[in-house]
Amino acid sequence: MTLPAALLSHYRRHPLQLLALAIMIILATMLWTGVHHLTSQARASLEQSESAVAERQQVVRADGQPVTVADFVELRRQGICVMPWLEVSGPADGRIVGIDPLAAACFGSQADGSPAPGNRLDGKPFVDISKAAELAADHRHELTLLIAPATTNHSLPAGYEQAPFQVGPDTGELGESFLLNLDALGVLVLLITALLVRSVYLLGLAQRRDSFALLHRYGVPQRQIHQWLVIELLVLALLCIFPGVWLGRWLASALGNGFGQALESLFDTPLYAGDSGGWTAPVLTMAAVVLTACLADGLRPWLRRLLRSFGPRHQHGWPLLLILLLGLVLVVWTHTLFWLFTSIAIVFAAFGVLTPRIISRLADWRASRAGDPMARWRHRELSVLARRLALPLVSLQFAMALVLAVQALVTTFENTFDQWLAQRLEAPFYIEVPAGADTSLATHWLNNASEEHGLGPWHRVIRGRTTVAKGPENNGQAVDVFGLAPIGPLVEDWRLLDSVPAPWQRMHENAGVMVNEQLARRQGIQVNDTLEASLGGETMTLPVLAVYPDYGRPAGEILMPATLLPETFDIRFQSLSITPGQLTMEAITGELKQLWGLEQLTVRNNRTIQALASTIFDQTFLLTRAMTILTLILSGTALLLMGWVFFSTRAWYFRLLLVWGLQRREATLQLMRLSLSLTGAITLLALPLGIWLTWVLVHRINPLAFGWSLPMAVYPAFWLQLGAMSLLIGLSITLLMRYQLKDGASTPVSANTLAGGER
Repeated sequence: MTLPAALLSHYRRHPLQLLALAIMIILATMLWTGVHHLTSQARASLEQSESAVAERQQVVRADGQPVTVADFVELRRQGICVMPWLEVSGPADGRIVGIDPLAAACFGSQADGSPAPGNRLDGKPFVDISKAAELAADHRHELTLLIAPATTNHSLPAGYEQAPFQVGPDTGELGESFLLNLDALGVLVLLITALLVRSVYLLGLAQRRDSFALLHRYGVPQRQIHQWLVIELLVLALLCIFPGVWLGRWLASALGNGFGQALESLFDTPLYAGDSGGWTAPVLTMAAVVLTACLADGLRPWLRRLLRSFGPRHQHGWPLLLILLLGLVLVVWTHTLFWLFTSIAIVFAAFGVLTPRIISRLADWRASRAGDPMARWRHRELSVLARRLALPLVSLQFAMALVLAVQALVTTFENTFDQWLAQRLEAPFYIEVPAGADTSLATHWLNNASEEHGLGPWHRVIRGRTTVAKGPENNGQAVDVFGLAPIGPLVEDWRLLDSVPAPWQRMHENAGVMVNEQLARRQGIQVNDTLEASLGGETMTLPVLAVYPDYGRPAGEILMPATLLPETFDIRFQSLSITPGQLTMEAITGELKQLWGLEQLTVRNNRTIQALASTIFDQTFLLTRAMTILTLILSGTALLLMGWVFFSTRAWYFRLLLVWGLQRREATLQLMRLSLSLTGAITLLALPLGIWLTWVLVHRINPLAFGWSLPMAVYPAFWLQLGAMSLLIGLSITLLMRYQLKDGASTPVSANTLAGGER
């Protein structure tokens, strides 16, 4: 029998072990590749499109109507350098943008020396405008006319003016933060899965130890055995990684449409079509992870020599405590996401190194005070377990803390989101006002119906855009405007973050406006500040009466009385929120159709919209919840397998309990108390870390990344679920060890190499 055949004979005897290794490598590769592909596509396409249109202007019609091909022709005939930008929504692989490279040629000859946009918009999501026009016939689309930077309003023909061009609202680090969180979760799942692969691989090594010793006695050098083990692992990894990458790309394409809709619905950030990406990065990354996870023991002698070169090893933890304190201080004081995530990583690293030491020191302290010999042995053994199982213990602690924090965040957001939706959708029905309809006729009839026919509360919403600035020294920011009339019971119960006394009454008196939390945080706006807003060509000075929470979009908003809007204000959309009261919706819509001379109106049931929004919320956080739960399951399984490997290498030592006179049932009880002490200790230490991480998510990351904050809440019932899971892991280890105690075994030859022989 050849050496490779002798080594592979183990997997012929244990095919399920080989199957478990292969499945875990494939699943880890699929999950990480899918998430990495989605986030890379979103980040690359958005960066490309944003850089292509940075600091550019567009031509708009002075009458507020959308531009058409006729406007493009008219401007080009006048000698104006404009380029059409046709954005088409709806294709399954994301948005696409149609451009005309010939029309963009004039951009390259401008005085600023910037290259023509057409030279940079090469490849997805950018296509020739003729192809985009074909798709526009069946999908929602929007045409924009980009203008050369050197063009001024004076050089434009009458009826046209310049306006800033934006692909989406100014969301700061919002989209990047969302993608960064998904990346972080993907990396965490990848690391935990690598630990699980390592656990199964070490279990196989423990079972193959006698075979390696026998081969060595027959003259096979240890170096040659290790070389063939590396080749064996590399071949297995490559055979599993390639189908995993293919499955990950398939997963990304399957989730791409829903992921893009969630990204756009939450953040107003579209997901553009992008290239399919290559195979090199996923294959090399996963191969490196698998090899590092399974062959890390070979690095231990080199690491020991490296540590000895720095001098004697210090066992005290004061430097770690100082590092932990530094991370906690940075979390509180930093104002950028990069340093916030860096400080969180510092806290986790310091806490992770301290956790096994804390358990070990406490166990040694309990052992020194225990009078019962078995209790003293159990505490000493717990100290050994904490040191030897440090990696899986810390990974389980991190996973529990992450799941606890994400569960609290999602549950709190769900409750807050439901309350916010109930406030925003207080009226049962919503009617879109058709373009060109005379709303004064409708409001007059609704006022009479409220007084004479028992119509319930209602209001009209006028939506548009404006530019606001906090004082003349600040640059203006484009925000949404919501004009409201009349101001009544449908909005007076809104929860406000800060306000002047009687804010709704003062707004009813045209004494000011309200701003959403996103705009207030972004511009540093507080109650009683004064804003300068450009409305319909007029500049108005408006005091801020209140700041209201907004969990919908990241765009800035101001809420104001509709009576303050000038007649020249560009109205982009109007709607009516109506409570039927003693009337029926059929009677109300029938009267409105007659007033406006229409046969059809768009009427929406707000209760249906609320249910749909809750469904979208659940779908949006489905990926986050699934990844955190998967992380917890993998961490628990990793600890279970690593514990089993460790206990198996010390089975000969635990059988000494029987030699000392304990019955098998009593020895099993001692092992159960030992394993439950280990898993219970790590669960207790995960709780403060999880509560702290919850606070960081709701009060630090959310305001910096998303522009709004959430109330802090904890859910002790979920702590009990985590405790039950740790109890299950401890009992599972006990059952496995009870099986090990049945048969006799000799002392392991190389227990220390498998981190199992401290004594």
